[in-house]
Amino acid sequence: MATIADAGKFVAVGEAPRIAFARVLTRSVLGRTLLIAVASTTLGVIFALPMWATHWRQALPQWWAWGLLAPLMAAADHRLPYTGKEFGRRATAAVLGNLVFTPVYIYMMFVLRAALGDVPWKHLTLNGMLTWEFVDWFIWSSLIYWMIVGGLQAYRYYQRYLNSELLLERMEKSYSQARLNALRMQLDPHFLFNALNTISSHVERDPRLTRSMIEHLGDLLRMSLETKDRQEVPLAEELAFLGHYLEIQKIRFGDQLEVRIEVASEVRYANVPSLFLQPLVENAIRHGISRRASGGTVIVTARQVGDNLSIVVADDGVGLPASWSVERSTGLGLSVTRERLAGLYSGNHSFNVRRRLEGGTAVEILLPLQVTGEEQ
Repeated sequence: MATIADAGKFVAVGEAPRIAFARVLTRSVLGRTLLIAVASTTLGVIFALPMWATHWRQALPQWWAWGLLAPLMAAADHRLPYTGKEFGRRATAAVLGNLVFTPVYIYMMFVLRAALGDVPWKHLTLNGMLTWEFVDWFIWSSLIYWMIVGGLQAYRYYQRYLNSELLLERMEKSYSQARLNALRMQLDPHFLFNALNTISSHVERDPRLTRSMIEHLGDLLRMSLETKDRQEVPLAEELAFLGHYLEIQKIRFGDQLEVRIEVASEVRYANVPSLFLQPLVENAIRHGISRRASGGTVIVTARQVGDNLSIVVADDGVGLPASWSVERSTGLGLSVTRERLAGLYSGNHSFNVRRRLEGGTAVEILLPLQVTGEEQ
């Protein structure tokens, strides 16, 4: 399983040079050493500034010693065989660490002070160290030790939080993808069942036209299989799929069905959900046109509206019942399409079904416009 550290290995294309430099600096041993040296020196200078002339030989060694010791403390903490949930054991290890690291820190600090001439070297002997001054330094140095340990633990918990957030995001994405795939799979058998019913009604009446219907159905199934692993396809590909479906319906209805496709050239290769136009057109034919003795017209339009893609599937059929509403609709085509749009585009879309003033029904969809490029 990838972690936040793994994810951090990748530098985004076009990243600012200073950010890329910072990434390299924090990931190399030399870079980390340089950062620790700068940070500890800066702290030493800050604490020595009020009385620089007399305190710099004392303040700088204090923070340089912590700068040298902090990486060792972090390495020891990283190697502890306890998880973050075993708080008692980690706390016990930290107490024992205080008894080890703090005396080492004090000795290192006095070595650096002696090197700068702040204290005599004889102060580093056993008799020189075991004094009340050592006890005083141990108490105050322990406070700094616990601050560093607290910072290390806070960093560990922050990393765990980031890792859990990344894992949760991936799980949510996998769940959403699985849900979209399940919705997509519902459409395939639904469409196939209806298409076979249409073909079966012509088997004895006109075998030649039936063979033509079967050929178009074969093309539909092939295209459906080609797009089964893709949630989005170019609009031109979706229109090609719709074209084969309409050929079957034209054979069935003859002159009673007229279909007009009006697509602006700039949106022909915009991304749209795969297999989403066919259920809408099927609803228009099945519930609108087929119930009129004189037949009717289905119009599919697609155009750019600002930064969005507007798609409308309209018919001049019998229209919607007076009590009908999209929220209470039980039709598989509409319900699955609504759910897929919500899953793919969240709140960045609109889906509306309305009665047309001139008669019939219109399904209006607004999607984010994302053009994939021209067909090769």
